[in-house]
Amino acid sequence: MLLYVDAQYASPYAMSVFVGLKEKNISFDMQTLDLGAGANHLPNYAVTSLTRRVPTLIEGDFSLSESSAITEYLDEVYPGVALYPAAPKAKARAREIQAWLRSDLLPIRQERSTEVLFYRPSDAPLSIAARQAAQKLFDAADRLLAPGREHLFDTWCIADVDLALMLNRLVLNGDAVPARLADYAKRQWERASVQAWVNLARPPL
Repeated sequence: MLLYVDAQYASPYAMSVFVGLKEKNISFDMQTLDLGAGANHLPNYAVTSLTRRVPTLIEGDFSLSESSAITEYLDEVYPGVALYPAAPKAKARAREIQAWLRSDLLPIRQERSTEVLFYRPSDAPLSIAARQAAQKLFDAADRLLAPGREHLFDTWCIADVDLALMLNRLVLNGDAVPARLADYAKRQWERASVQAWVNLARPPL
């Protein structure tokens, strides 16, 4: 199995699939693409990836792009740690959380890029739009995380990685985050599969 990721190992979506593969204990190789140089648009990759984005997973003659599609496929096909809850309503909620985090909160993603997580913090204050997005994130996370619960659901799932990553864009930059949510993000970040991605050797920017 082969996983295509970005050359900086900074894509939150590539990270999500990497963690899923680690949790499933699936052996895989990684191939990096220099997105800044447009390597994802070269003909050979365009044939491999329908969306011309990372991550893309190659399994024999089957290729699949888009991170949540990949993790759902892995969970349906491979045994091991469950990446999604088994109960239909909980599974739907996990998918909702993933879709929301990938499509909303743009000011946070712009002003606290993944460079904050894997390279260096930003010294620019959050804009009004980013502060509003952060409050929306906090309100949702507070509703989703039941008091005293370590994960979004009864046990860990891949949506915990995605939510913790969004919160850590702020936590690891030193921005104000409610203590309960910051503690949750820290615990999720310490998971062995997550640390395996965090500790990858990254090239300088």
